[in-house]
Amino acid sequence: MEFLTSSAGNILSALPPFLLVLTIVVFFHELGHYLVGRWCGIHADVFSVGFGPELIGRNDKHGTRWKLSLIPLGGYVKFRGDENAASLPSGAGSELNEAESEGSFPGAALWRRAATVAAGPIANFILAIAIFAVMFGLNGRVISDPVVAQVQPASAAEAAGILPGDLFVAIDGIEVEIFDDVQRYVSVRPEVPITVTLEREGKKVDVTLTPQRTEISDPFGNKMEVGRIGVVTNNDSGNFRVREYGPLEAVGEGVAQSWYIVTRTVDYIGNIITGREKADQLGGPIRVAKYSKDMSTLGIGALIQLAAVLSVSIGLLNLMPIPMLDGGHLVFYAIEAIRGRPPGAVAQEWAYRVGLSLVLALMLFATWNDVSMLIG
Repeated sequence: MEFLTSSAGNILSALPPFLLVLTIVVFFHELGHYLVGRWCGIHADVFSVGFGPELIGRNDKHGTRWKLSLIPLGGYVKFRGDENAASLPSGAGSELNEAESEGSFPGAALWRRAATVAAGPIANFILAIAIFAVMFGLNGRVISDPVVAQVQPASAAEAAGILPGDLFVAIDGIEVEIFDDVQRYVSVRPEVPITVTLEREGKKVDVTLTPQRTEISDPFGNKMEVGRIGVVTNNDSGNFRVREYGPLEAVGEGVAQSWYIVTRTVDYIGNIITGREKADQLGGPIRVAKYSKDMSTLGIGALIQLAAVLSVSIGLLNLMPIPMLDGGHLVFYAIEAIRGRPPGAVAQEWAYRVGLSLVLALMLFATWNDVSMLIG
């Protein structure tokens, strides 16, 4: 009973920062749909933050109902002619009369529907890039040279003959600029052989080694498995410093940081499929709520950065080719472009059911991981 009471208290205390992060991310996702839809001449009947009964709302001069709903776990834009708030792909445009088809989603040209659907995930990526760019522009970034100060005993680096003073030049042919490049590349490749190019006494040396699978914990006790080769740098060797960025450079770093999250996610999923990593890092709302609470203790800046990470993740998730998600809609539109007509109603219905089943299964699995994390 004490555990249940403590867990309930932790979840309730995590709700405010979680809802703040989620609302920011969802609002910009739906705003992307709305703005591009409006630009494409598609009328939005409803823009809702949250689901369920309306709490407050107003109609704008374009006839769109903007509202805040009771259940603050998402949101949606409902365009004219949609079957429902999910904007299910449909060939219903041909079933509408001329008056109904005017400004409707089903009645819009294929490219306009595709652009409107793609705009949601794209808005998520833009939001993340903007947040990272502001953070880099204001705070810069702490960097260090990729020089080895210490080799840990019984590590992959020691076995491969890496020595203090060695300078990382490249890994698997990819140029290394700062020490963080080494950490990022190695961390996602536990038990995967890599080739490291070093500079030692003015000469290039190639060594092959395999990062060891290592369990680490962050300052909040969240555990994860990463690859480690056992090299450490310090201020004397690495020359720690703050790199400052101008506006355009900050945007470039924002793009690079967002792209890193995308590639890290794709690599992780690939590693799960090949058995190189466990699937226990796949989390759902409970885990996001916990991370939101953790980040809120570090200040609003850390919480906003979490929103950027979550925004990239949601944008990427929505691009998955699963019916019911934006990526699934885009697959239907691609088929329509190739065939000259949309898939039949029966095919769409079955695809939607399969997609719904996959999404529900993923949610259940992620929730199981979240509960296991709390219990553990």
